[in-house]
Amino acid sequence: MLSIWLTVILVSVSEYYSILAEVHVGTAINVFSRYGYLSISMRVIPRNDSDRSWIFREPTVEVFANMSNEENIKRSVNKNEAFKGDFHMEFCDNVIQLLQAYFRDFSVERLEKPWKAFTASWSKNIVARNLGISSSYVNNLHDNCFVLIRVARHREVATMSSIDRMTPDEIIVDDSVQKQIEDIKVGDSSSVVEFIRSFGSHYITSYVTGNALYQVFVYEPERYRIIKERLRKKGIDKIPSSELTEYFSPLNARHIGRILSASGNETVESWASRKLQMSFFPVPYPSLLKLHSNSKLLYELNGLLGNEALLRLDLKTLAPAFKDIRKRDWFHQVLDNHLRLWEVNM
Repeated sequence: MLSIWLTVILVSVSEYYSILAEVHVGTAINVFSRYGYLSISMRVIPRNDSDRSWIFREPTVEVFANMSNEENIKRSVNKNEAFKGDFHMEFCDNVIQLLQAYFRDFSVERLEKPWKAFTASWSKNIVARNLGISSSYVNNLHDNCFVLIRVARHREVATMSSIDRMTPDEIIVDDSVQKQIEDIKVGDSSSVVEFIRSFGSHYITSYVTGNALYQVFVYEPERYRIIKERLRKKGIDKIPSSELTEYFSPLNARHIGRILSASGNETVESWASRKLQMSFFPVPYPSLLKLHSNSKLLYELNGLLGNEALLRLDLKTLAPAFKDIRKRDWFHQVLDNHLRLWEVNM
């Protein structure tokens, strides 16, 4: 998969967003409780709801008793901060790569395909709806290729000090967690399953919230390969804008998807449908590429992309809670077995 990254720098934002996400680093979640359905409890794609006051609703548990002293949290909701969000495009040979690209910044330790934790339950129609394209283009794995373009505005960034740098004696867990760890027996998988059911499988090490606009372009494979190779060799900044516009126009694209916002904010999407129109002869079409190097439009967009969606999430296993190396290894063994089963069966 080919990724092309552009940096967008803009003047200060005119509007201040003080809403903070209901996400907390160091807290634990059970990825099995909603595996394949995490987009229900995390706002990562547009939803059919009018209440956008929440970003994260997945139940969390405080496992580490002393993490409040070890957290290194940095939040970025400064009205004077420049627009430093990601503006990038990814070339995807098939639908699977397209889903992988969309969830590129979501990682779940020891899960080979973390995007499936969000998408395993999605039907082809839901995939098409969430990506803004017609369902006819997701019916066959090899008939269509895709380019995902996305511009994101980061509003809140939180990270924590790595527990990996701490010794086992420095890590203190809640008394109730310690009691159940003591009840775990190496060789007894049910004791690990019960622990995960009570306290979770992974803890949050970092996240980014904000909002993003994204769009999918669909190509027939031969045309897609020509454009992909051209951009790979030349680089997007060295290709004339007229040529670049032509690549992402009805002349080359088999289908041009809708411009959607990660939060489903209709105000932002309405702005995009009005401001990001281009034309190929008499045919108008929307294109996120109109934002490229357009400081005026980027300035307007900067004031519209609030703190409304989860853009990045990093989860690591709760193995550091186990001081006993044998129990830690057993925890990972049982966890790995269950993760593989869920990935295969969903």
